[in-house]
Amino acid sequence: MAYKIIASQCTVCGACEFECPNAAISLKNDIYVMDSKKCTECKGHFDAPQCAVVCPVPGTCVPA
Repeated sequence: MAYKIIASQCTVCGACEFECPNAAISLKNDIYVMDSKKCTECKGHFDAPQCAVVCPVPGTCVPA
């Protein structure tokens, strides 16, 4: 399973992009998007998905 970013809640702060160990998050058309093929929920790197941990808006990075 992968995570997704709820675009309507995203503040485009960029915190998630730099924390993702798989480079699964990128800026497209002025909004951050998650590449579900690259997202591993940070398994093997961290105990929790880092996008959700660092996001300043709770509930923006969620399981897809």
